[in-house]
Amino acid sequence: MTTVTVLGATGSVGASTADVLSRHRDRFRVAAVVGGRDASALARTARAVRAEFAALADERQAGALKDALAGTGIPSGGGEGAVLEAVNRPAEVVVAAIGGVAGLVPTHAALKAGRSIALANKESLVCAGEAFMTEAKRLGARILPLDSEHNALQQALGAGKTEDVVAMTITASGGPFRTATREKMASATPAEACAHPTWSMGAKINVDSATLMNKGLELVEAHHLFGLAPNQLDVLVHPQSIVHGLVHWRDGGVTAGLAVPDMRIPIAQCLGLGARLPAGGGRLDLAAIGQLTFERADEERFPCLALARAALRDGGAMPTILNAANEVAVAAFLAGRIGFLEIAGVVENACRWGAARNWKAPSSIEEALAIDREVRHRCSDELARRSFAGPEPGRRTA
Repeated sequence: MTTVTVLGATGSVGASTADVLSRHRDRFRVAAVVGGRDASALARTARAVRAEFAALADERQAGALKDALAGTGIPSGGGEGAVLEAVNRPAEVVVAAIGGVAGLVPTHAALKAGRSIALANKESLVCAGEAFMTEAKRLGARILPLDSEHNALQQALGAGKTEDVVAMTITASGGPFRTATREKMASATPAEACAHPTWSMGAKINVDSATLMNKGLELVEAHHLFGLAPNQLDVLVHPQSIVHGLVHWRDGGVTAGLAVPDMRIPIAQCLGLGARLPAGGGRLDLAAIGQLTFERADEERFPCLALARAALRDGGAMPTILNAANEVAVAAFLAGRIGFLEIAGVVENACRWGAARNWKAPSSIEEALAIDREVRHRCSDELARRSFAGPEPGRRTA
């Protein structure tokens, strides 16, 4: 049996992972599950997958988790120490699905000799890609791309040799505002921005998909995973979300990774460690779908994608700065403090400010977190000044 630990077990990826694990009880033993602050949700997951330990990042919810697991015999804990205990328990595969920069420390701590990290926490590579990949190589940890786009690229690479790759393309659904006017986006509410047309995800990732920042972060991730230069990576809008990634070969051929939009497929591929496991989804029926359409991403209407491209191209600490500013800006939008189109402005201002400091790429997780804190402080100050000046006329927040 393969021993698995799930970080971010209460999120959308965690729920899909639990479903795959439950379908293959004869293949997997679950060493630990980790959640944020939802004790009842984590307890349900722990019961469903028969976890041997459960931990919440929020220490204040440790008692509630213990009560929710009463009678199961599953030990539990809360706080940073409990999370690290879960991470350090022996496991062959760690699913790293804690969203945002909050997942950086536990995901890095999960790097152990001989382990496979099924990586869904893209911030590990966006904020500290060089340091993370260097440490993984030093320890002999294997990084398995779990995002559907990068997993599709990884599988497509099986069609040839890496040195024959000239470019890679990841796809985007286009989000809820793919055909919306700037006026519509300017007045968009958090609920409208979170209404993703294809995937069921958390609010922050939904907003990133609406701004196309998520695709920009995925370009940075692909750069570190596959070693391609920024000008070899591209984004293509594909509303049907059937083609997830394309590998372009030097002879002109292209290999595409196709699947129905179901996160259980890349999760099963990662957990199987080479074996093809039934994931519970339906077969892809192209005749029923009828047509697949593609269009170029509009970086004028979606400037967050252009900002992410620039951060990747400029290198150094710019992706770290970009990510920190974006997390602050999205949180402000979800709280009704700024409008949807203002997200890009906050990020752009932070990137200009950061570029003047000429920070090098973080050489450690600690350096990445220090830069992240400084950028967040700067962005918070900017937002406080905006709040003091009062809201813009016509902004909708509900």
